[in-house]
Amino acid sequence: MTAIQLPELPPLPGKHLGRRVPVRQILCLVPLLLVTVVAVRHRSVLAEGFGHLRTAQWPWLLAAVGATCLTWVAAAFTRQGAVVERLPRRRLLATQFAAGAANHLLPTGLGASAVNLRFMTVCGVPLARSSAALALYLLAETVTRLGLLAGLLIAFPGALRLGTLLPHGAAGPLLLGAGAVLVVAGGALTFVRRLRTAVCSFLRTALGEARSVHARPARALALWGGSLAFPALQASGLAAVGLALGLPVPPVHMALAYLAATVAVALVPTPGGIGSVEAALIIALVAAGGPVAVATAVVLAYRIITVWLPLLPGALTLGALLRLKVI
Repeated sequence: MTAIQLPELPPLPGKHLGRRVPVRQILCLVPLLLVTVVAVRHRSVLAEGFGHLRTAQWPWLLAAVGATCLTWVAAAFTRQGAVVERLPRRRLLATQFAAGAANHLLPTGLGASAVNLRFMTVCGVPLARSSAALALYLLAETVTRLGLLAGLLIAFPGALRLGTLLPHGAAGPLLLGAGAVLVVAGGALTFVRRLRTAVCSFLRTALGEARSVHARPARALALWGGSLAFPALQASGLAAVGLALGLPVPPVHMALAYLAATVAVALVPTPGGIGSVEAALIIALVAAGGPVAVATAVVLAYRIITVWLPLLPGALTLGALLRLKVI
């Protein structure tokens, strides 16, 4: 038999397009683009905030910067405490810094959760257990934040005028909304079998992961100690900025106002809480006895330090981690 060589056909249009498109390089630029968009939209807030920083006492501002940096260390401890496997320390810390930027560019909580979920799966933790560790982290952070807030309210019952924190008549609609969400969730779990099976499977995995973590004292200490230190450091940063700008409110009361404000806006799905957090913090500081003008200056300066200054380097770190396939 004689072999007949057929002529090569030209490649189909678009067949190798996926290979030529630098998807990972494009993803590295997305955080920088989002930073630019957010900064342009809030340029007036940035200008006013930097103006207040120029008139502040620098030692207290440096203390606020230090407290902000320590929040990433506390987050890294908590993330490590939520999983049994040992995570690489430097990459874990860099991931928390990048996750902070992602959290300010996406709806609250989604950015950091996505970055950490991807990091754990790249480190070899199965997706089901990574999701369980993420849920354990969120649970510990919520419990410790609420516990710290309750403890301060008990210790300083007159620190806040609670009636001013919510608009008149807002409590009823909020309770009705929460009740409606619970009813819908309960109905879905009752009548949708696949959803009920998935939720039960996830809960079994989460409970097993929680038992494994708490069987190791070092992991449990990292989980709960880090989750307690995280909101405490955030509140300390606000108190330091208040002292830098001369806000006539005791530092403990400022910390209490911060915790109350962040709990109040926890369910508002805005990127990093931008806009909602500022408004809630101003209201809380005024409820603690601060003048409106000074409270506004403190909040703007605090958000400059905790959100806007780390945003660009955090986005660059996020892009580098994407490029290096750490996440």
